[in-house]
Amino acid sequence: MRSQGEAAILNAKGLLDPYIEGSWNEKNFDSKLYYRNYQGKLVFPTQLGVNIIGGYENTDGVFLNPENKTDDLGLWNVGLEVDLLQGLINNERRIALEKARIFQDLNENEQRIALNELVYEASKVYYIWQLYQEYGNILQQNLTLSQDYLEATKAAFTNGEKTAMDTLEAYTLLQDAVLEVQKNNTVLIKARQAVENFLWYNDSPILLASGVLPESYRNPLQDIPTSIDSLDLSDHPVIRNYANKIMSAELDQILKREKLKPKLKAKYNSLLATREDIIPSLEISNFKWGLSLELPLRQRSDRAEIQLGEIKIATLGYDLEDKRNALGNKIQSSWMEQVVLNDQVSTLTQNVNNTRGLLEGENEKFRLGESSVFLLNKRQEKYIAAQMKLIETFTKMKLSRLDFLFFSNLLIL
Repeated sequence: MRSQGEAAILNAKGLLDPYIEGSWNEKNFDSKLYYRNYQGKLVFPTQLGVNIIGGYENTDGVFLNPENKTDDLGLWNVGLEVDLLQGLINNERRIALEKARIFQDLNENEQRIALNELVYEASKVYYIWQLYQEYGNILQQNLTLSQDYLEATKAAFTNGEKTAMDTLEAYTLLQDAVLEVQKNNTVLIKARQAVENFLWYNDSPILLASGVLPESYRNPLQDIPTSIDSLDLSDHPVIRNYANKIMSAELDQILKREKLKPKLKAKYNSLLATREDIIPSLEISNFKWGLSLELPLRQRSDRAEIQLGEIKIATLGYDLEDKRNALGNKIQSSWMEQVVLNDQVSTLTQNVNNTRGLLEGENEKFRLGESSVFLLNKRQEKYIAAQMKLIETFTKMKLSRLDFLFFSNLLIL
C-alpha cells in the first residue's frame, strides 16, 4: 500500500517533468524548395501556471512566409508562457501533487486499518482457543472424577453398600462425561486451526506443534479506564480516511471553480539572433509576445460539476459524522460492558469457591456412605458449570477489552 502512495507522488511530480517538442515541415514541388520550417523547444513546467521555454527555429524556401524567415544559422528564443487568470495559482499540476500526498496518507491509513483488523481477528481466535482449551481441562477433570465415582460405586456394590442401579447410574454419568470431552475436542480442533490461519513465516503458512498450548486464560488484563471522555478519535485511521476523502474532494472543487475563470494566456520570448561567430546575442529590442483569451458564455457544465462536488463533500461529511458517532457508541458500549463483566467475574469466582466447598463436603459424605451418586453428581455438575461460566465470562471480558482497544485505536500503538 505504501508503494502505491509513493507511486502516486511520483506520477504527480511527473507533471512537472521538462519535455521537448519539435516539428519539421517541408514542401518541394517542380524542383523548387517551397519551404522548410524546423522548430524545437524545451519546456520546464512549474507548480504555478508558468512554463519556462527555450527554443530554436530555422527556416528556408522560395515561398516562405516572410514573418517566419530566419538566417542560415536560425533563431534562438527564451521566454515564458503564463496563465494570468485560470490556472495561475490553482492548476492541475499543483492540485495533482497535493492529491497525491493525500492519497499517500490514505494508503498509510488503509495499511494501519488492515494491520489493526489483522491483530484484532487474530486475538479473537486466540481467546476462543484459550476458552475451549480451558473447557477441555475442566471437562477432563470431570471425566476423572466420574471414573473415580464409578470405581468407588463398584467397590461399594461389591461390599453390598450400593445397588446395581447405583453402579449403572455412575456408568451413565461417566458416558456423559466422555461425550462432553469429545464434543469439546471437536470444537477445540477448529479453534486451533483458526489460530493457525494467522501463522506465517517467510511468506509460508505454518502449523502449531502438537504440544503447543495457549497461555492461561487468567493472564492479567490492562486496567479498565476510569473515563473515556478524554479519548481523541481525530487520529483514528478510519476517521482520517474519511477526512482525507473530504480533503481530496475539496481540492477537486478548487479546480472546478478555477474553470469558471476566463483563460487568459500571455507569451513572451526574447529573440536571440545568431551571428557569424555562432554565439547567440541578446538584444532587448528583439522579442515576440502575445495574448490569447477564451471566455465561455454560459458555463453550465462547469457549474453543474461544482454542484455535484458540493453534494459529494456534504455526503462525505455526513459519512464522517456517522462513522465518528458509531465508533463513539461502540467504544462506550465496550467500556461499560467491561465494567459489568468485571463485577460478574468477581461474583462467579466466589461461586466457584462455594461450589467447590460443597462438592468436597459431598465427597466426604459419599466416602462415609451418607450420600448417593445422584447427589454427588449434582454437586459436581454445579461445580463444573460454575467453572465454565467463570471462564466464559472472563473470556467475554477479554473480548470486550479487545473491542474497546480496537475501536479506540489503542490496539497497536
